[in-house]
Amino acid sequence: MDNYRVALDAIFHALSDPTRRAVVRRLGAGPATVSDLSAPFDMALPSFMKHLRVLEETGLVTSSKSGRVRTCTLERDKLAAAERWFEEQRALWSSRYENLDKLLDQLQGDENGS
Repeated sequence: MDNYRVALDAIFHALSDPTRRAVVRRLGAGPATVSDLSAPFDMALPSFMKHLRVLEETGLVTSSKSGRVRTCTLERDKLAAAERWFEEQRALWSSRYENLDKLLDQLQGDENGS
């Protein structure tokens, strides 16, 4: 469980930056070169590469080099871990809301019965 938490912390840290989220969003459409990924951003290539490095260290993105071209690919299974966490949270809160609804219905029934 601790490894799961550490992995989630790293994923959420990587996704906390809008540039990195945009890269992940773009890679959701398929692999892209570093040049293509960096084009929409008004920053120097070394700065952009720092963002890619964070995504690669987290395992969200992998890259391969062919000649002088580096191509990045989204690792969807790593995103699935974050998705599972959100599903767990959604289920937890859904259950809490159902319990609250039941309690409110019960209290409302008690008021009407008095």
